[in-house]
Parts: sequence; structure tokens; C-alpha cells
Amino acid sequence: MKTDILVFAAHPDDAELACSGTIMAHIALGHEVVIVDLTRGELGTRGTAETRDEESKKATAILGIHHRENLGFRDGFFVKDEAHLMKVIEVIRKYQPEIVLANAESDRHIDHGRAADLVHDACFLSGLKKINTTLNGNTQGEWRPKKVYHYIQDMLTEPDIVFDITPFFDRKMESIKAYETQFYNPNSIEPITPIATPEFIKHLEGRCLEYGRRIGVKYGEGYTVKSTIGSRNLLDQI
Repeated sequence: MKTDILVFAAHPDDAELACSGTIMAHIALGHEVVIVDLTRGELGTRGTAETRDEESKKATAILGIHHRENLGFRDGFFVKDEAHLMKVIEVIRKYQPEIVLANAESDRHIDHGRAADLVHDACFLSGLKKINTTLNGNTQGEWRPKKVYHYIQDMLTEPDIVFDITPFFDRKMESIKAYETQFYNPNSIEPITPIATPEFIKHLEGRCLEYGRRIGVKYGEGYTVKSTIGSRNLLDQI
């Protein structure tokens, strides 16, 4: 299944929170986008793994992505070892993405930085011919994405690149609110968490406004990149 952009997320809702505008913008341009969640977010204070599954389906429909799957890693306890690397390599080779979007390199939640490191290293290893993987009994060929972009999450981080999401901001917020157990709901009796307050939704808009202002648009999403960003057309810039 050849795809253009493969998005990895430590938890369901990570992609919606941090890069859903970018996802929808590229789908509108005709590109294929797939999301792979590493865990079911089963350690989340609010809701359950089952409610998160249902919310993820709703958000997926809003985003209009081409496919989404969950690797079922242990929330909070997955590590960067051979077994986890091999599973991510299999997925990269399955979808053969040109671009990978991954979690923030460093963040408040320990799973985010760990997922970023895991995916970054798997993208490199996936290009090594002597690492053998199979899918449905068939040998997979090596594949290395052209670039890995790390979306910015909770921690305010200086971006290396900002993408204009202005036309898609309202749908971005709609996709986030699909995770109704996780965010502010005045009728909920579950514990209050840092992301379940009215202020958090305002924070999300403020962050997008801040990044948008950097490039002269209303709303933006920021990314960091470990490798150098190249260009073939300096006029194709905002």
C-alpha cells in the first residue's frame, strides 16, 4: 500500500492535536495519508481504551484519511528495543511513505519523546537491505522515507518549519473534540486533567495562531526536523 505521508502517534488523539491540519491539507492536494497509532491510550485518566477506540473512529472520519491502524504497544511502557523497532519497520515497508510525521522529540508526556526516537530510528533501519521482514508471508523490500518531521506537542518549541492550516483549522478542532472523554465537558464526572479544561482548547488555538503569525497566515502547525531541509524552488515559499 504505497502512501505519501505516514503519520505515527504514540496515542490516539496525538495526530489530531498536533498535525491534523497538515494531514487534511495534503489530502486536499490529492495525497494519500495513513495514521498508525502505537498504543490505545489505555493509561489515560479519563475514558477507557474502548471509548478511545470509538472516538478515534469518529476523528478518522472527520479527517478523511485513507487508512488507520493501531499497533497495540503498551501505553506508558513501550520501549525502543528490537521487537518494537521491527514492528515499526514492517509498517514503514508496508506503506512505503515519502514523508513520515512523528511525535515531538521532547515533551511533557514521556511516551512522546520515546515514540519520536523509536520511529526516527526505525525509518533509518527500514532502508537497510539486510534487515529481513515479511508481511502476509511475503518478503518486504527495504524502504527509507525521504524525511521525518516531528510535530510539536505540549512543550512550546522553536519550529524548523511551519505549515499553513488556515482553511482546515475548524475541522482540526472538530477532530479533536471527537475525543469527548479526553477534553473539557461540563457534564463529565471524571477527574480534571491538564487537557480537560476550557483553557486547554484556547491554548490550542493560541499555539496555532502563534505559529501562523510566524509565516504571515492565520493558523499554522509547527515541526522540527533533525536533517537539513532542501529546496528546488526558492520562490515556492510563503
